[in-house]
Amino acid sequence: MKDIKAVIIDDEQDGRSVLNTLITKNCSWIKVVALCDSASSGQKAIESFKPDLVFLDIEMPFGNGFSMLEKFTTIDFEVIFVTAYSHYAIKAIKFSALDYIMKPIDEKELVAAINKFSQQTSKMNNERVSLFMKNIKTDVSGGFKQIALPTREGYIFVSLDDIIRCEGDGNYTAFIFLNGEKVLVSKTLKEFESTLSDFNFVRVHKSHLINLKHVKKYIRGEGGTVFMVDNSEIEVSRRNKEDFLKLFS
Repeated sequence: MKDIKAVIIDDEQDGRSVLNTLITKNCSWIKVVALCDSASSGQKAIESFKPDLVFLDIEMPFGNGFSMLEKFTTIDFEVIFVTAYSHYAIKAIKFSALDYIMKPIDEKELVAAINKFSQQTSKMNNERVSLFMKNIKTDVSGGFKQIALPTREGYIFVSLDDIIRCEGDGNYTAFIFLNGEKVLVSKTLKEFESTLSDFNFVRVHKSHLINLKHVKKYIRGEGGTVFMVDNSEIEVSRRNKEDFLKLFS
């Protein structure tokens, strides 16, 4: 595995030190070329060292991680956000197919995030960052409108309203769209349930997550059956039936 250049940007000295130590201990192929204590010094380090990977603290005085990213006309490095809070920011990160680790940093989570980055075939692109910046500025009540889905070829950017349902199969999830297209993503249905649950998507079965906007009718039964606008028939499990029906009561 070739060496990967990384920059750490965190206003807290302990945060920089702990992260650097954990990277050195667990991932010898990651070469940390700069430790930066602000968004401005981080921007200069990125421009100077041209890193492959940036560990970016979300909240910093005198300019946060988001505003720093906006200053780059071309983003050719991957970002792993580091954060201690902000549920809404994490939603925006997930919707943009970006990655994050929580503070205090868990060693296993850090290694998993780095391994995920190392196995990627496509580099960071401006579209993902643009979607992230759009989402992070969106009023919480308005909700997000788009999600980035990682595929073998790269990423596709889709409107939430265009998704009829998601079907899980082990470590993969198939997205079925209004236009009849089907896209396979190498993430579990549980991960997408966590991401989409606040946006009218409901788990009705261990293998099915549906968009309530595209439900055509429901037929009662032991669990029942949901008919979607594309005429697909989705079984509702007995376990999920009560919670599903409560949404319409």
